[in-house]
Amino acid sequence: EFQLSSSLLRKIFFFVQEVEQTYIMIKPDGVQRGLVGEIISRFEKKGFLLKGLKLFQCPKDLAQEHYKDLKERPFFPNLIDYITSGPVVCMAWEGDGVVASARKLIGATNPLQAEPGTIRGDLAVQTGRNVVHGSDSPDNGKREIGLWFKEGELAQWESVQTPWLIE
Repeated sequence: EFQLSSSLLRKIFFFVQEVEQTYIMIKPDGVQRGLVGEIISRFEKKGFLLKGLKLFQCPKDLAQEHYKDLKERPFFPNLIDYITSGPVVCMAWEGDGVVASARKLIGATNPLQAEPGTIRGDLAVQTGRNVVHGSDSPDNGKREIGLWFKEGELAQWESVQTPWLIE
């Protein structure tokens, strides 16, 4: 009789199951204020796997495509000017429940309503300068990663910590 070890079963399970990914962007104010390391550290400490990372100057057409659902809002032109005003840090993160968990790590859109301990609650003051963007759903995570990363730019690797994070 053939038996599979639990670690091999886990690897097979993760291979078959599509692991959730999210797009996180440190906005120009976060880059300018030197918060990149702290923000990345919070996601690493949570146990998520960094799959893609780049410092990038966002062109206007990409900003407009990324925020297309906000096109009719009165603040849209200012948002586009802001997101293209300096470099951003683009990140693709992977993990079990990463989208919902990342939203909790980031905090409410309005930093004045964000809980202490969240990125925005600790590091931001105004909605218009709220330091970081995070995908709001797994589908948007896929869409946004596809917008900001080209084919082959995501690293394919597995952390040795995975068995210590996920049963």
